Amino acid sequence: MLADKLRPFIERYDEITKALVSPEVISDISKMTELSKEQSNLEELYNSAKEYFSIEQSIKENNNLLGDPELSELAKDELKELEVRKEKLIEEIKILLIPKDPNDDKNIFLELRAGTGGDEAALFAGDLAGAYIRYAEIRGYKVEIVSQSEGSAGGFKEIILLVKGKGAYSRLKFEGGTHRVQRVPETESQGRVHTSAITVAIMPEAEDSDIELNMNDVKIDVMRSSGHGGQSVNTTDSAVRVTHIPTGLVVVNQDGKSQHKNKDAALKVLKSRLYEMQEQQRLERERAERKEQVGTGDRSGRIRTYNYPQNRISDHRINLTLYRLDAIMSAGLFDEIIDPLIASYQAKIVTDE
Repeated sequence: MLADKLRPFIERYDEITKALVSPEVISDISKMTELSKEQSNLEELYNSAKEYFSIEQSIKENNNLLGDPELSELAKDELKELEVRKEKLIEEIKILLIPKDPNDDKNIFLELRAGTGGDEAALFAGDLAGAYIRYAEIRGYKVEIVSQSEGSAGGFKEIILLVKGKGAYSRLKFEGGTHRVQRVPETESQGRVHTSAITVAIMPEAEDSDIELNMNDVKIDVMRSSGHGGQSVNTTDSAVRVTHIPTGLVVVNQDGKSQHKNKDAALKVLKSRLYEMQEQQRLERERAERKEQVGTGDRSGRIRTYNYPQNRISDHRINLTLYRLDAIMSAGLFDEIIDPLIASYQAKIVTDE
């Protein structure tokens, strides 16, 4: 029964409320922070659970009034309203009962790489990176460029952004995969539509407690930074290449003038890539226990097409097509796609439960 599932959450919330005013917790900042965070995560479900039990009690009381000749009509009207609200509340609670992804509140590294299509793919990587930056601004997130490798005709062969803000991962985790673009390149004299592709990877920023990096497994090389065509743009050895020997993962960072800062940035990206690998293994185990769901982070899967001649953007995972590509890209209105993706994912989880 739903009531049996909800009671432990109410009891835990009340337990935390008492603990937060106890001398032992007040004197322990780390414990208070931990409990406050847990209570904050429970708050929405706690309020909904309290409302559910209140509605159940009201329904019971009104049912008892149905035999009263003076109050029966009033009780019937109120019962109709209560039943409608109860059904809606049950659906809301089902969503709230879905186990929360431990990474949902984390910052993310958003990595875009040009794939098939040469210069046009690099140009689109630049366009999509700009659209994501505008989206981040709408959501109140902060964005830092961690590293970038510019394309010969503009755009980026590769760019890594650090998106900071509570819930960044929860909003952008479904963006990982292959993004295909269909448009007429500026260099195309015949007006033919070309198809290009880029890959996007979403990596939660790893905290020290998330993954242990053994520096004995890491090889660090320093070199001079280079620009277009490989020409040196820095006379000092400030560029850093970090190689994780067990996995073969390589991260190069040359954006900063300081070798120390480039090394720190490269190590952060490496940690997050290793954490992403660990999380992908966890997700695969979970998917093996459920039917296939909306994927996250799989670069091999084509997830979306951006068709400029038709002003169309299509997400293939949920068969969503919108004919307002220009507005979505220019203003960063990705919530028009992200909200349906999240709703589809949640509906699938609820169905499987």
